[in-house]
Amino acid sequence: MKRRSLFLLLSLALQLGCMLFAADIPYLTGRITDNAQLLSPEVSDSVSQSLKAHEERTGNQIAVLTIPTIDGESIEEYAAEVFASWKLGQKGADNGILIVVVPDERRMRIEVGYGLEGILTDGMAGQIIRTVMTPKFKDGDYDAGIADGARAVMHVLEGGELPEMAVDSGSTLKSGFFEMEGPELSIKERILMGAFVFGIIGLFTAIGLFMPGFGWFLYFFLLPFWATFPIIVLGSGGAFYCFITYLIGFPVTKLFLR
Repeated sequence: MKRRSLFLLLSLALQLGCMLFAADIPYLTGRITDNAQLLSPEVSDSVSQSLKAHEERTGNQIAVLTIPTIDGESIEEYAAEVFASWKLGQKGADNGILIVVVPDERRMRIEVGYGLEGILTDGMAGQIIRTVMTPKFKDGDYDAGIADGARAVMHVLEGGELPEMAVDSGSTLKSGFFEMEGPELSIKERILMGAFVFGIIGLFTAIGLFMPGFGWFLYFFLLPFWATFPIIVLGSGGAFYCFITYLIGFPVTKLFLR
């Protein structure tokens, strides 16, 4: 009974460690929500006016969010949550776009409403991130990176073209500029993939907890799996928290089970 209770506690700890890193969704304060304080007042006002003029011409609603950190949460999930919470785009048209920049984690994403996906494709969003925004960010010029990125988005939405270059439509292009991210999955796909991934390594983790000598071998054997597999579901930030939980939680629980 004691062992069963401890195993349940470990399972709960692993789940909490892997899942409870979701960042808060900030209030929508305008077309520019600069919580990371990356923009100068002049550039913030200029970009905001440009976005307003674009909305008046086309009806498309574009917002920019900068936030220091999202506490390891997947950039795809976080951007989608903010997009839905802020209700960007006109009702029935779904013509909103959200540009998210997370400087402390060196990640960003351009979230595109369904109504505009045929105009601003994943490949185009990735090209804007890689060729327009990232070079400026690497130079420490967030003003130019965000302003030029927003202008590039508006340019495409108004019928303009980006310079031709070889791009793919993967989420790495669309989402991150320095960091490895997992594949872009829907919520349902993440749940199914999570059940599969954590089911397998969780089973071997449970076996390791209750095997006296061989269990420690399994502990070290599973370290690379806990370090890499969760990236598929949680992204690199969430996977890091998950790995730390396993790294500490396994030996502590195993010592209690002795």
